[in-house]
Amino acid sequence: QVHVEESGGGLVQAGGSLRLSCVVSGRTFSSFAICWLRQVPGKEREFVAGIGQSGGEVNYADSVKGRFTISRDNAKNTVYLQMNNLKPEDAAVYYCAANFLRRISQSNYDYWGQGLQVAVSS
Repeated sequence: QVHVEESGGGLVQAGGSLRLSCVVSGRTFSSFAICWLRQVPGKEREFVAGIGQSGGEVNYADSVKGRFTISRDNAKNTVYLQMNNLKPEDAAVYYCAANFLRRISQSNYDYWGQGLQVAVSS
């Protein structure tokens, strides 16, 4: 059984940084392409960043390019989202999602975490 668990959310001041972690267990970690998405109440969930199985393919939403960095450590079964220069509009519930043996561009993700809150004070 696959389990997806996020950690690292919280409250930060505008201009600050947070690092989110996503641990995926239950199957061979290197077989998963993994994405971060976020959702604000009343709005649709939006793609933030994604990374392919080997780490060679990465994608970012335009709104976070240059500020967020996604990376993975296959030895630790973990994907990270380093978020720098946070803005109030980055505040949302962040979700980690994983595709098993499929690309990050395939948005009907196979597995989801529960989500965690990121709050940014101005």
